[in-house]
Parts: sequence; C-alpha cells; structure tokens
Amino acid sequence: GRTTPFISRNNHPNPKLHQKLNQSTSETTVSWTSRITLLSRNGRLAEAAKEFTAMRLAGVEPNHITLIALLSGCADCEPFGDSLHGYACKLGLDRNQVMVGTAILGMYSKRRRFRKARLVFDRVEDKNSVTWNTMIDGYMRSGRVDDAAKVFDEMPERDLISWTAMINGFVKKGLHEEALAWFREMQVSGVKPDYVAVIAALAACANLGALSFGLWVHRFVVSQDFKNNVRVSNSLIDLYCRCGCVEFARQVFDEMEKRTVVSWNSVIVGFAANGHAHESLVYFRRMQEERFKPDAVTFTGALTACSHVGLVEEGVRYFEAMKRDYRISPRIEHYGCLVDLYSRAGRLEEALKVVESMPMKPNEVVIGSLLAACRTHGNDTELAERMMKRLSELKVKGHSNYVILSNMYAADGQWEGASKMRRKMKGLGLKKQPGFSSIEIDDRTHVFMAGDSAHVENGYIREVLELISSDSRLQCSVVETLGGD
Repeated sequence: GRTTPFISRNNHPNPKLHQKLNQSTSETTVSWTSRITLLSRNGRLAEAAKEFTAMRLAGVEPNHITLIALLSGCADCEPFGDSLHGYACKLGLDRNQVMVGTAILGMYSKRRRFRKARLVFDRVEDKNSVTWNTMIDGYMRSGRVDDAAKVFDEMPERDLISWTAMINGFVKKGLHEEALAWFREMQVSGVKPDYVAVIAALAACANLGALSFGLWVHRFVVSQDFKNNVRVSNSLIDLYCRCGCVEFARQVFDEMEKRTVVSWNSVIVGFAANGHAHESLVYFRRMQEERFKPDAVTFTGALTACSHVGLVEEGVRYFEAMKRDYRISPRIEHYGCLVDLYSRAGRLEEALKVVESMPMKPNEVVIGSLLAACRTHGNDTELAERMMKRLSELKVKGHSNYVILSNMYAADGQWEGASKMRRKMKGLGLKKQPGFSSIEIDDRTHVFMAGDSAHVENGYIREVLELISSDSRLQCSVVETLGGD
C-alpha cells in the first residue's frame, strides 16, 4: 500500500510542504473558530453547536479559543455545556488551560451549580485573578456570602474586581453595613475604588440612611476622575433624596454636565417623596421641554406629586397621557398612585372604581391606601368592610389593613368588630410588624424596634434614659417649688 510521505514535523522529507500543511490546518481552525465565536456572541448557540459538530466531522481539532467561545454562551443550555466540559476534561484543558477552566467555572456559576463550579475551580492548576474573581462573584450573586468570603481570604492577591464583587454582593443581599465596612477596608488595603464600587457604597448609604458616610463618599468622588460620571451623580441624587437632603440633590443635578432619563427620574421621584410636589412637577415639565422621553418611573413620580398636593384632574390627565401618548402600560404602582390620588381628595367611590377595574390583582398597598382614606374621611367603616371583603376574595395577606379596620371599629365604639379583626389576624397567622427608628452615630447606623432590647448597649442606654428622666422630674419639682413660693 501507499505510505504517507510525512510522519511528523521533525521526520519529514519535505519540510516546506509540512510547514505549508500545518499553516493551512491552523488557518482552518481559525476560520471555524471565527464563525463559531460570531454565532455564539449573537446568541445563536444552536447554530454554533452545529458548526462545532461539523468542524469535528471535518477532522479539524478545536483549540481553547473555540471552547471558550462556546462555553460563554452555554449558561442556558445544560446538556451541551456538560458535553463541552467532558470534551475539555478529555483534552486536559480544564486543568492546564486557565481560560477554559475559568469559562467552565463561569458556566456552572451562572446556573447556580456551585458544587460542580467548586470542583472545576479546585482542578484549575494555575489560577489567575479572573478565576478567583469568577468564583467569588458566583457565590455573591447567589447570596452565599460565607463561601465567597472564604475564597476571598484564600486569594493570593486581591484586586479591584475582587473587592467590588464582595461589596456589590453585600448590597444585593441587604447587608449594607458590611458593604460599607468592606469599602473602608478596600481603601485601607491600598486598592482604589472605581465608579462601580462607589455606586455600590452609595446604594448602601442610601438604604441605611447613612448621610455622613455618604457625604464622605461624595468628597471622595469630587477628588477622583469619575466626578462627572452620570451613574455616580444619579446615585448621589438618590442618596440625598432618600436622606431628605433635597437641596444637596438639586445641587448635584444642576452641576451635571450630562443627564439621562434616570437623572430626571431621581429628582422627580425624590422631590415628590420628600413633599416638594410642585418642584417635582416643574422638573417633570422641564424634562419634556428638554426632549427627554418620560418612562414608567417618571410617571410614578409625577402621579405621586399630584397626589401629595391634591391635583386630581392633572394627575388623571398624566395617567391618560402615559397610556395614550407614550404607549406605557400602567403597572400596579401607577394604579396605586391613582387610587391614592382619589383617596387623599376624599373621592372614595372613584378610588374604589379604579381598584375594581384594575387589570391585575390589587396588592396590600393599593387597598391600604383606600382603607386609610376611609378612616381619614369620616371613618367610613361600610366602605372599609367592602374593601376587606375584596381583599379576602383575592387572598391578599397583610397585617396593616386589618389593623386599620380594627382601629376604625374601635373609633366607632364597635368593639366586637375590632375584636373580630384581631381574631382574624391571629387565624391567618398575621402579626403586626413593630415600627423601628434608626440613628447614625460615628458612621454607624443603630436601629431600635418597638419593645426591643436586643441592642448591644441596651443596658447603658436604659441607664442614661433613666438618668435623663430623673433629672427631668427633679427640674419639674424645682419649678413647682419655686412657683409655689
């Protein structure tokens, strides 16, 4: 039989021919990989998988770039992703090719298959910072904070992405104090935050109401290159509005070189929430004059502002314009604003009609708005009972509405009705949520709940309160004595 005129690269009678063949094979791999990458990046994974199969059948071996291109789009295609993982293991690429190992790790993390992700992570021999950060980010995105912190501690060298992944994860998990503590530690360690970390820190400040820490972050922003970053400015406006400092929010907004719809929404919603309804509506009109198109959030702010100052007809016009002119389908918050608009104006029957005509099930907030108005405007227990019946039919649970109706019965002297509501709450397993207050001292937010004694300094606080109380009683006694003389 005929033998092949070449066997290997080193034992070849015609080195030039061998070099040309190798170059041709390499170019073929590149061309196949280019097509696969293009399909995968455009979300056409099924076509990319067919191309991969055709590539193999054509006798062309894929390289690590081919696998990475496919793995990056496999988060939602489990069988194909698993088969690619198996193929990578067969070639040993999951261990000795860090980019492939990291891509497999990322695929499993996106699917929340952390046991497999961890196994892949442990098998990668020469982990780089991307490998470590992918594992941390995967854990934090799923709320597995302890696992993420453990990987972070094991990391040989933490970079900006590692710290930012931890801080962002804490914020998304609602652990805002921890987020700010890590933000401080990040700077102490010598890692300079970027705008993503700053936005996460500002979000934590806003959720805690930590104004002094937020002011410190604002000073840091002013000193950095991203002081004109639109997203950072939007976060500052949100922070100041949520802390009640609308003048600071206005200053940030006025100094912005470039604004987005989110910038306008932040001031419109923020000013409305802080009782500056007329100014909120001024910004709403200015936004349209400057050719920005309002979205669903914008109209929530405008409707809230109208509700707070009793501009019923104007609010209804905005609601209709939202549907007619901007083709925005009203969401439950828009219907809630409309109900609140009528309720605050004492137009309870019209508010009830909105509730009954809503295309979705009203929630506790929507019905609670109408119930509160029933109490404010003449203690209308009859309408409140109709609303509670509607609430029961829709199987909407929530303690606050039962409490409102119970208090209305009590105000009317209908003690049996009040007692019935309390019994119903107990039967449904509903409990009145205790109110809480918070105070920020030395960059730390202290939260106190009604009837709570869990604060670490509870004993000391009570001693000081008793001392103040005793001093007040003593002062009153002295005043009464002097008055008697």
